[in-house]
Amino acid sequence: MSLTFTSETLPADHKAAIRQMKRELRAQIGDVQAVFDRLSDKIASRVAEINALKSKGDAVWPVIPFADVQSGNISPAQREAVKRRGCAVIKGHFPREQALAWDNAMLDYLDLNRFDDVYKGPGDNFFGTLTASRPEIYPIYWSHAQMEARQSEEMAQVQSFLNRLWTFESNGKQWFNPDVSVIYPDRIRRRPPGTTSKGLGAHTDSGALERWLLPAYQQVFARVFDGNIDQYDPWNAAHRTDVEEYTVDNTTKCSVFRTFQGWTALSDMIPDQGLLHVVPIPEAMAYILLRPLLDDVPEDELCGVAPGRVLPISAQWHPLLIEALTSIPALEAGDSVWWHCDVIHSVAPVDDQQGWGNVMYIPAAPMCEKNLAYAKKVKAALETGASPGDFPREDYEAQWQSRFTVEDLNIHGKRALGMA
Repeated sequence: MSLTFTSETLPADHKAAIRQMKRELRAQIGDVQAVFDRLSDKIASRVAEINALKSKGDAVWPVIPFADVQSGNISPAQREAVKRRGCAVIKGHFPREQALAWDNAMLDYLDLNRFDDVYKGPGDNFFGTLTASRPEIYPIYWSHAQMEARQSEEMAQVQSFLNRLWTFESNGKQWFNPDVSVIYPDRIRRRPPGTTSKGLGAHTDSGALERWLLPAYQQVFARVFDGNIDQYDPWNAAHRTDVEEYTVDNTTKCSVFRTFQGWTALSDMIPDQGLLHVVPIPEAMAYILLRPLLDDVPEDELCGVAPGRVLPISAQWHPLLIEALTSIPALEAGDSVWWHCDVIHSVAPVDDQQGWGNVMYIPAAPMCEKNLAYAKKVKAALETGASPGDFPREDYEAQWQSRFTVEDLNIHGKRALGMA
């Protein structure tokens, strides 16, 4: 392809860029409809398989005991199940009592520093037009509870297991170190009982326009964009660590490559109470990428994609994929859930929620040049209590008491920030 857009610059006329991209991709692929139909048949068989399991009450999400990860006793069948579904629950990742104690400690941290008196409201507009309720996300990053979980031995072991599901070496190059993940500080969610929430619409992160326009993503998805979709492997890390996201004012972005996004549960999670859902088909990204090239989509549109927003998945453009949205199972505090960086996810609505819905957001972001560059910025933010660079500069914790400091880092934390 001859597209010349850079990883640093959003095209001034992104609609013209979309039209150019579509012309070039169609010429490269040939019969786009035939390729899309072949892919749709494959996806439809996966959707039928998933919905058959749900109708029988069988598990769709692979559930792996943390004890198996800790002992290295993961079977080939367990690995294959996670790769097929693109998601997993790590059962008992942390002791339930530890997770509940962290939850209480964060509440104490918020109260000690009078968060309710100083909070000014959400500092970004990342989710754009996706359906969302009043925010329940707290823009704090440096509590002892969060950092203790991030730098724990248990977290390092699970992240290594997940990273090693990827093909991280090819043509003599190691794309990342699977056994060290950088600390990527993110926020927490505290949703109290009785909450009525509209949830969050289906979407993917890690770039929207970027997935079609950036040269690195064109290499990541080369087998999609040349029509050889049967050769596309969503677990091949080649070129993934070269991808950057466009910088757009007043939005959150991600400056690291995440193999998996993750939640660590700080409360028990009851089914049908506003839980995380995913489309457990990693190959669905190929469907998303090809869909805008069909004739029924306006030439300057990408099925709802807009600059500086997450990539939306809708019943209008992706009805087959929406059919497969599948909830996480019931969780206990201390369990963690993980999903491949391309996997579609949403948060279901809830009316008068029963029980708490509290989570820490902790991903797997393996060490590589790209992630190390961000880790150094994380260290600088930790030193001052500032908000991390990918998030709005709210800096609530700069003067807070009892926040985590560089001196509190253990060996995992130091490695994760490039200090050891």
